[in-house]
Amino acid sequence: MGRILVVNPNSSVDVTSGIIAALAPFGDHFEVVGMDEGPATVATEEHVARAGLAFAELAARRPDAAAFVTACFSDPGLDLARARVPQPVFGIQEAGILSALAVADRFGIVALSPASVQRHLRKLRLMGVDRRLAGELALPGVSAVASGHDPRVFDMLVDLVGQLKDRGAGAVVLGCAGMAPIRTRLEDRTGVAIIDPVIATGAMALGSLVARQAV
Repeated sequence: MGRILVVNPNSSVDVTSGIIAALAPFGDHFEVVGMDEGPATVATEEHVARAGLAFAELAARRPDAAAFVTACFSDPGLDLARARVPQPVFGIQEAGILSALAVADRFGIVALSPASVQRHLRKLRLMGVDRRLAGELALPGVSAVASGHDPRVFDMLVDLVGQLKDRGAGAVVLGCAGMAPIRTRLEDRTGVAIIDPVIATGAMALGSLVARQAV
Protein backbone atom coordinates (compact mmCIF):
# COMPACT_ATOMS: atom_id res chain seq x y z
CA MET A 1 0.00 0.00 0.00
CA GLY A 2 1.36 3.41 -0.97
CA ARG A 3 1.32 6.32 1.42
CA ILE A 4 -1.54 8.78 1.85
CA LEU A 5 -0.62 12.20 0.46
CA VAL A 6 -1.77 15.01 2.75
CA VAL A 7 -1.63 18.45 1.18
CA ASN A 8 -1.56 21.65 3.21
CA PRO A 9 -2.69 24.18 0.59
CA ASN A 10 -1.14 27.15 2.37
CA SER A 11 2.52 28.12 2.45
CA SER A 12 2.99 28.03 6.23
CA VAL A 13 5.79 25.69 7.25
CA ASP A 14 4.52 25.82 10.85
CA VAL A 15 1.08 24.58 9.83
CA THR A 16 2.60 21.78 7.76
CA SER A 17 4.76 20.80 10.73
CA GLY A 18 1.68 20.77 12.96
CA ILE A 19 -0.11 18.42 10.55
CA ILE A 20 2.90 16.11 10.54
CA ALA A 21 2.93 16.05 14.35
CA ALA A 22 -0.81 15.39 14.52
CA LEU A 23 -0.54 12.41 12.18
CA ALA A 24 2.65 10.98 13.71
CA PRO A 25 0.81 8.57 16.07
CA PHE A 26 -0.57 6.74 13.00
CA GLY A 27 2.94 5.75 11.94
CA ASP A 28 4.62 6.12 8.58
CA HIS A 29 1.47 6.03 6.48
CA PHE A 30 1.34 9.69 5.48
CA GLU A 31 3.35 12.01 3.28
CA VAL A 32 2.60 15.62 4.22
CA VAL A 33 3.46 18.46 1.85
CA GLY A 34 2.78 22.19 1.76
CA MET A 35 2.33 24.47 -1.21
CA ASP A 36 4.97 27.17 -1.47
CA GLU A 37 2.82 29.08 -3.95
CA GLY A 38 -0.21 29.14 -1.64
CA PRO A 39 -1.25 31.99 0.67
CA ALA A 40 -0.10 31.99 4.30
CA THR A 41 -3.73 31.39 5.26
CA VAL A 42 -6.55 30.19 2.99
CA ALA A 43 -9.05 32.91 3.84
CA THR A 44 -11.03 34.01 0.79
CA GLU A 45 -13.15 32.38 -1.89
CA GLU A 46 -10.38 33.11 -4.39
CA HIS A 47 -7.86 31.38 -2.12
CA VAL A 48 -10.12 28.33 -1.91
CA ALA A 49 -10.64 28.19 -5.68
CA ARG A 50 -6.94 28.51 -6.47
CA ALA A 51 -6.00 26.01 -3.77
CA GLY A 52 -8.58 23.57 -5.09
CA LEU A 53 -7.16 23.64 -8.61
CA ALA A 54 -3.61 23.22 -7.30
CA PHE A 55 -4.63 20.29 -5.08
CA ALA A 56 -6.46 18.46 -7.87
CA GLU A 57 -3.54 18.98 -10.26
CA LEU A 58 -1.09 17.63 -7.69
CA ALA A 59 -3.28 14.60 -7.05
CA ALA A 60 -3.41 13.86 -10.78
CA ARG A 61 0.41 13.86 -10.87
CA ARG A 62 0.70 11.32 -8.05
CA PRO A 63 -0.62 7.93 -9.21
CA ASP A 64 1.68 6.34 -6.62
CA ALA A 65 -0.31 7.71 -3.67
CA ALA A 66 -2.80 5.42 -1.95
CA ALA A 67 -5.19 8.28 -1.17
CA PHE A 68 -5.27 12.07 -0.88
CA VAL A 69 -6.25 14.56 1.82
CA THR A 70 -6.93 18.24 1.24
CA ALA A 71 -5.88 19.63 4.60
CA CYS A 72 -7.77 22.92 4.72
CA PHE A 73 -11.10 23.27 6.48
CA SER A 74 -12.80 24.61 3.35
CA ASP A 75 -11.97 21.28 1.61
CA PRO A 76 -10.54 22.99 -1.50
CA GLY A 77 -10.51 20.76 -4.55
CA LEU A 78 -12.24 17.84 -2.84
CA ASP A 79 -14.91 17.21 -5.48
CA LEU A 80 -12.62 18.17 -8.36
CA ALA A 81 -9.93 15.73 -7.26
CA ARG A 82 -12.49 12.99 -6.75
CA ALA A 83 -13.53 13.47 -10.37
CA ARG A 84 -9.94 13.32 -11.63
CA VAL A 85 -8.26 10.48 -9.75
CA PRO A 86 -9.25 6.87 -8.97
CA GLN A 87 -7.87 6.91 -5.44
CA PRO A 88 -9.98 7.93 -2.42
CA VAL A 89 -9.91 11.66 -1.64
CA PHE A 90 -10.72 13.08 1.80
CA GLY A 91 -11.35 16.59 3.09
CA ILE A 92 -10.73 17.60 6.69
CA GLN A 93 -13.96 19.58 7.03
CA GLU A 94 -16.10 16.69 5.84
CA ALA A 95 -14.24 14.11 7.94
CA GLY A 96 -14.15 16.35 11.01
CA ILE A 97 -17.90 16.91 10.89
CA LEU A 98 -18.64 13.21 10.38
CA SER A 99 -16.41 12.40 13.36
CA ALA A 100 -18.23 14.94 15.53
CA LEU A 101 -21.59 13.40 14.58
CA ALA A 102 -20.25 10.02 15.73
CA VAL A 103 -19.72 11.28 19.29
CA ALA A 104 -22.42 13.91 19.82
CA ASP A 105 -26.00 14.61 18.83
CA ARG A 106 -25.19 18.26 18.14
CA PHE A 107 -21.86 19.84 17.31
CA GLY A 108 -20.26 23.23 16.92
CA ILE A 109 -17.46 24.71 14.84
CA VAL A 110 -14.90 27.39 15.63
CA ALA A 111 -13.70 29.25 12.53
CA LEU A 112 -10.68 31.44 11.83
CA SER A 113 -12.76 34.43 10.76
CA PRO A 114 -16.36 35.53 10.19
CA ALA A 115 -15.72 35.35 6.44
CA SER A 116 -15.30 31.57 6.69
CA VAL A 117 -18.65 30.86 8.31
CA GLN A 118 -20.91 31.13 5.26
CA ARG A 119 -18.54 28.93 3.28
CA HIS A 120 -18.67 26.28 6.00
CA LEU A 121 -22.46 26.49 6.31
CA ARG A 122 -22.79 25.92 2.57
CA LYS A 123 -20.85 22.67 2.94
CA LEU A 124 -23.01 21.60 5.89
CA ARG A 125 -26.15 22.09 3.81
CA LEU A 126 -24.64 20.03 0.99
CA MET A 127 -23.85 17.28 3.50
CA GLY A 128 -27.41 17.45 4.86
CA VAL A 129 -26.27 17.83 8.48
CA ASP A 130 -26.92 21.53 9.11
CA ARG A 131 -29.85 20.75 11.45
CA ARG A 132 -27.43 19.13 13.88
CA LEU A 133 -25.24 22.22 14.07
CA ALA A 134 -25.53 23.93 17.45
CA GLY A 135 -23.63 26.90 16.04
CA GLU A 136 -20.47 28.15 14.42
CA LEU A 137 -18.52 30.95 16.06
CA ALA A 138 -15.53 32.73 14.61
CA LEU A 139 -12.27 34.19 15.77
CA PRO A 140 -11.85 37.83 14.68
CA GLY A 141 -9.70 36.90 11.69
CA VAL A 142 -6.39 35.29 12.66
CA SER A 143 -3.74 33.43 10.71
CA ALA A 144 -3.61 29.66 10.53
CA VAL A 145 -0.34 29.71 12.49
CA ALA A 146 -1.68 31.95 15.26
CA SER A 147 -4.72 29.70 15.72
CA GLY A 148 -2.50 26.94 17.07
CA HIS A 149 0.30 28.92 18.74
CA ASP A 150 -0.84 32.32 20.05
CA PRO A 151 -1.85 32.22 23.76
CA ARG A 152 -4.32 35.08 23.21
CA VAL A 153 -6.05 33.11 20.46
CA PHE A 154 -6.20 30.07 22.74
CA ASP A 155 -8.03 32.13 25.37
CA MET A 156 -10.50 33.28 22.70
CA LEU A 157 -11.06 29.67 21.66
CA VAL A 158 -11.79 28.67 25.25
CA ASP A 159 -14.50 31.34 25.35
CA LEU A 160 -15.98 30.33 21.98
CA VAL A 161 -16.08 26.64 22.90
CA GLY A 162 -17.82 27.56 26.15
CA GLN A 163 -20.47 29.49 24.22
CA LEU A 164 -21.02 26.55 21.87
CA LYS A 165 -21.34 24.21 24.86
CA ASP A 166 -24.04 26.51 26.26
CA ARG A 167 -25.85 26.22 22.91
CA GLY A 168 -25.92 22.44 23.22
CA ALA A 169 -22.79 21.36 21.36
CA GLY A 170 -21.52 18.03 22.65
CA ALA A 171 -18.49 18.22 20.39
CA VAL A 172 -16.68 21.11 18.73
CA VAL A 173 -14.75 20.84 15.48
CA LEU A 174 -11.63 22.96 15.08
CA GLY A 175 -12.08 24.94 11.88
CA CYS A 176 -8.47 25.00 10.73
CA ALA A 177 -5.64 22.51 10.32
CA GLY A 178 -3.43 25.04 12.10
CA MET A 179 -5.30 24.44 15.37
CA ALA A 180 -4.00 20.86 15.65
CA PRO A 181 -1.38 21.65 18.35
CA ILE A 182 -3.96 22.86 20.90
CA ARG A 183 -6.64 20.13 20.64
CA THR A 184 -5.79 18.25 23.85
CA ARG A 185 -5.21 21.39 25.90
CA LEU A 186 -8.48 22.92 24.70
CA GLU A 187 -10.42 19.76 25.51
CA ASP A 188 -8.90 19.58 29.00
CA ARG A 189 -9.67 23.25 29.63
CA THR A 190 -13.30 23.21 28.44
CA GLY A 191 -14.51 19.68 29.16
CA VAL A 192 -15.96 19.48 25.64
CA ALA A 193 -15.00 16.83 23.08
CA ILE A 194 -12.73 18.66 20.65
CA ILE A 195 -12.41 17.22 17.16
CA ASP A 196 -9.16 17.92 15.37
CA PRO A 197 -10.14 17.46 11.72
CA VAL A 198 -6.60 16.47 10.77
CA ILE A 199 -6.58 13.52 13.17
CA ALA A 200 -10.16 12.64 12.21
CA THR A 201 -9.26 12.57 8.53
CA GLY A 202 -6.09 10.60 9.11
CA ALA A 203 -8.02 7.91 10.98
CA MET A 204 -10.75 7.84 8.33
CA ALA A 205 -8.36 7.67 5.39
CA LEU A 206 -6.18 4.99 6.93
CA GLY A 207 -9.20 2.97 8.07
CA SER A 208 -10.70 3.12 4.60
CA LEU A 209 -7.56 1.73 3.01
CA VAL A 210 -7.21 -1.05 5.58
CA ALA A 211 -10.87 -2.01 5.06
CA ARG A 212 -10.40 -2.16 1.28
CA GLN A 213 -7.38 -4.42 1.66
CA ALA A 214 -9.30 -6.76 3.95
CA VAL A 215 -12.08 -7.38 1.43
